[in-house]
Amino acid sequence: MSTLEVNKITPVSGGTTVQVGESGDTINIPAGATIANAGTSTGFGITAANFRPNVNPLIINGDMAMAQRNTSVTGITDDGYKLCDRWYEYLSSLGTYTFAQEAQTSGNAFDNGFRTAFRIDCTTADASPSASDEFWWGMKFEGQDLQLIKKGTSNAQKLTLAFWVKSNKTGVGQVNFRDTDNSRMCSGTYTISVANTWEHKIINIAADTTGAFTNDNAESLQIQWYLDSGSNYEGGATPTAWEADSAGDRNASGNLNIGDNTANDWSITGIQLEVGEYTSSTIPPFQHESFGDNLFRCQRYYFRTPVLQNQVFATGFSSNSTTGRGLFENYQVMRSAPSISKSSGTDFAVHQAASSTQTTGLDFYYMTNKTSLWYATVSSGLTEGNGALLIDDGGANAYIEGSAEL
Repeated sequence: MSTLEVNKITPVSGGTTVQVGESGDTINIPAGATIANAGTSTGFGITAANFRPNVNPLIINGDMAMAQRNTSVTGITDDGYKLCDRWYEYLSSLGTYTFAQEAQTSGNAFDNGFRTAFRIDCTTADASPSASDEFWWGMKFEGQDLQLIKKGTSNAQKLTLAFWVKSNKTGVGQVNFRDTDNSRMCSGTYTISVANTWEHKIINIAADTTGAFTNDNAESLQIQWYLDSGSNYEGGATPTAWEADSAGDRNASGNLNIGDNTANDWSITGIQLEVGEYTSSTIPPFQHESFGDNLFRCQRYYFRTPVLQNQVFATGFSSNSTTGRGLFENYQVMRSAPSISKSSGTDFAVHQAASSTQTTGLDFYYMTNKTSLWYATVSSGLTEGNGALLIDDGGANAYIEGSAEL
């Protein structure tokens, strides 16, 4: 191997490129060597700006692996959180649908590490929706989780949204970023080119120097995949720069019309949101989380106890012969004090000493983002002052759930 020893390599004329090696060559940098950026030089490839500013994904449950509520729901005609955690749908008088956490066994999404998807099937069509009808699906974000975007400042950042999508319908769909703090929006479109085939889509969202997100636990941003709508949400222009929120622009460029035929379906997975502007070849890889980490982040907004026989839900004591009470702990510190609900009050029992007594009622009071007070009644048989457990009644039907969703 020959050695060239020089102190400086300079182009023949200023501004031309100095080439090292040929295409396919391996350029070896010895261990211990340092490549230094002297001042404001650019083009070094891997710089601090290329690394994610966030440790965890901005999107929670982007691979649709977590579905605490249900894995399949039929007869959906209204809005809410129905299936995979953190994913919300708004549906106003525009057909009936089945949602399913769809297992993947083949296809492009499967080959890229995604084993589950969120699938929407139309079961009752509405081919002529009224002007005010709409159907969108997406996620809501806390403002305090979005401060790294620097929205509303001179350093505002661009965003890139990526996802895998599949539908029996080809055509253009629209995705909206709606700043609910400042009533502003910016949008992008994607095209389903081949029916029933997983395709990877990239949407770039402009930076916005107007309107900062509030730094609290309230909703500041919605990302909306529009699936169908009436004329109130069409007829405008897709805003590729941030503008005042306009209903007519929310589904201006693309209406997939998922609700116009019972043969229609739409599936999505592998959703990621990155700070910065990327293409399909430069976007960082999807951040796969462990099942436990994904569940933990989801339970900030919603938890549901598993349905198990002989389950202990909480501890406490008996205040008299017909009442048990104690402390119930949420699975983790939640976004806010949750609403607590449960299966039938007779699905539970108060266990004391060696016997269990079926409850006639169960309620929760004084909720905080970490704890609440459980209050159970039975017909008789408890001993005042003795310790007690709140358990299932042995039928494996009992569950408790808490929601602090946006």
